[in-house]
Amino acid sequence: MPELPEVETVANGVHARIHGQTVRSVWTSNKPQTFKSPPDDIVETLTGSRVDRVHRVGKTIVVDLTRSKSHQSKSAQFLVHLGMTGRLLVSTPDTPIPPHTHAILTLSSGKELRFVDARRFGRLSIVEAVTPEEKYTGPGAEPLTIGLEDFIALFRGRKTPIKAALLNQSLLHGVGNIYADESLFHAGIRPTRHAGRLTRAELTRLHSALIKVLSDAIKLGGSSVSDYVDADGVAGFFQLHHHVYSRTGQPCRICGTPIKRVVVGGRSTHYCATCQK
Repeated sequence: MPELPEVETVANGVHARIHGQTVRSVWTSNKPQTFKSPPDDIVETLTGSRVDRVHRVGKTIVVDLTRSKSHQSKSAQFLVHLGMTGRLLVSTPDTPIPPHTHAILTLSSGKELRFVDARRFGRLSIVEAVTPEEKYTGPGAEPLTIGLEDFIALFRGRKTPIKAALLNQSLLHGVGNIYADESLFHAGIRPTRHAGRLTRAELTRLHSALIKVLSDAIKLGGSSVSDYVDADGVAGFFQLHHHVYSRTGQPCRICGTPIKRVVVGGRSTHYCATCQK
């Protein structure tokens, strides 16, 4: 499933290509699994709206819209969750439409914004945002901007393993399996440790490691370990820099110890038994 760096990369790419344009028309596949909002409501909200900004909140791509003057509500948001295999692509009309395309937004530039999702775990919805307080803010704190004290407070008294706590979207939204494993490696913390027993020094290292790992991954366009591509259909490169994730049995890049795999909170978890304590 695309995580924070992948979603950030897609959102930034889509923003650069479509912001300021107007949605002329909308087609949907009407497949029920894909739509959290009724397809007719999505079509009605998007048609005639101007795209002001495309950005990321957690693992969700948020399209800020200004609606036409005929609408009482002047603003709205179009939410795109990529699920496991979702793609948000900016294409020309003559580009063949991929199988499993579930939405096509025709823009004033003549280009199209297409949502493609083979497994249909992705979701499309709208938010009627009249005031800033009603706009989508996500379930948890933003990992790239949370301060150290607030970060430490998230884990105080928690008995769950730190890996599971990092994946709890109500605490930090956007962190997934790849970047939890990688951040814990760079912080030197074993993923099975209880979150509430970590010292202040360890959580300080984890805070710094998480921000650095996520930022580096964004610079390299995310990790393409499955179906992920950016808005142009291009794969990311951060998977070439993974230290532990999906490297079971391979030597640690630092000490040479074979990388171990365990299951934490139902998720595959990778770590170095020597570098992480």
